[in-house]
Amino acid sequence: MSETIAPNKVVAINYAVKTEDGQTLDQSKDGSPLNFIHGRGMLIPGLENALEGKKVGDSFTAEVKPEEAYGERHDGLIQTVPRNLFGENEVQPGMQFRASTDQGEQSVVIVEVKDDEVTVDGNHPLAGVNLNFDVKVIEVREATEQELEHGHVHTDGEDH
Repeated sequence: MSETIAPNKVVAINYAVKTEDGQTLDQSKDGSPLNFIHGRGMLIPGLENALEGKKVGDSFTAEVKPEEAYGERHDGLIQTVPRNLFGENEVQPGMQFRASTDQGEQSVVIVEVKDDEVTVDGNHPLAGVNLNFDVKVIEVREATEQELEHGHVHTDGEDH
C-alpha cells in the first residue's frame, strides 16, 4: 500500500513553478527530486497544503496565492537611504544586500541609485506573485528518528 503524505513523512517530488504568464522560476532537475520532511515549514504553505493526502505517482497542478507563498508586496518595505550607508561598495540596481533593521537582518534589493541616495526594496522578489506548480510525487516514506531529530532528510547514508 502506498504511503499518504502527512506530517513528518519524508517526501520526494519533481516540480516546476511558473508565474501566471508562464515564466519558469524554478524546477527540480531530472533525477534529482526535492526531498523534504512534510509539515516542517520547508515549503511555502500553499504547496505544503496542496501536497497533504497525495500518494506516490500522483501528479497535480496547484495555484498558490501570494498570502500562502511569499506574502503581498508592502510599499513600506521600499525606502530611500543615504548612499554612504554602503561605504565604498559598488551599488547598482538589482544587487542584493543584507541590511540590519528593527526587525533583524533582512535582504534588500537595490532598485535605484542616485548621487547621494539609494532606494532599496525589502520585499521578497516573489511577494505579490501568484505561483503555479506542476508536481509529481516520487516517494513517500516514514522519516527516521535521526531525520526527525535533525529536521532534514538524509540521503546516501549521511547521518548529520
